[in-house]
Amino acid sequence: MARTRHRSLDCSPGCAVEATLQLIDGKWKGVILYHLLAEAPEPEDALRFNALRRRMPNVTQRMLTNQLRELEADGFVHRTVYAEVPPRVEYRLTERGRSLEPVIRALKAWGDAHAKPVTASMSAPEADAA
Repeated sequence: MARTRHRSLDCSPGCAVEATLQLIDGKWKGVILYHLLAEAPEPEDALRFNALRRRMPNVTQRMLTNQLRELEADGFVHRTVYAEVPPRVEYRLTERGRSLEPVIRALKAWGDAHAKPVTASMSAPEADAA
């Protein structure tokens, strides 16, 4: 599915936010970026495909591959393929990907502070209805 991209970021005051969200949209992109930041903190550090997959047991191989390809196409992730048997593929964040660190860390902090109470409060009305 093709994504609509802005040609410039001067269309409206919130346009830069919209453009940024379009770049990192996708159910798993934020999680992939988080794991690459957490597990490969230095620019030369990388994670192999299966290491990423183990950290995200609910993602399918196809979805992980697609999300990584989109992150690579957008310049957030660098993919290195080694000519070995079996093939070894490593992913590392680019400088552009590392520039998202404060955003990803802020999303995690917000989720740590707010996601669990919302989940608990969402199940509470069901208990009251019974």
